[in-house]
Amino acid sequence: MPEPKSAFDATYPCDFYEPAELFEPDQMYTVPEIGRLLQGLEPDAEVDPDTEAVLVDWAVPWVMVHAEEMVVAEPLTEDGPGYYGLATDADPEPDPDADAEADDGDGSA
Repeated sequence: MPEPKSAFDATYPCDFYEPAELFEPDQMYTVPEIGRLLQGLEPDAEVDPDTEAVLVDWAVPWVMVHAEEMVVAEPLTEDGPGYYGLATDADPEPDPDADAEADDGDGSA
């Protein structure tokens, strides 16, 4: 249910971190870790499952909004999470031919 602004003692600007402010350039993070960072917590901070769910709810749209400033990596294990990090000049450019070869399945164009 909406509440009138007058019901609150104070309001604050809705200001979120930029990826360069949040991430260490040489580190990759899972979505739950990003959620913790957005709240000013350490990436490995212990949080209860309900809080974790809220943090993930905040992190997913943040990742989508900042996707152009980030890189993504495949999970380290088959059933593991994906990882996200800050895009830097040191990151290799994707090879467009690699996508075409993967689409063909046999490596031929």
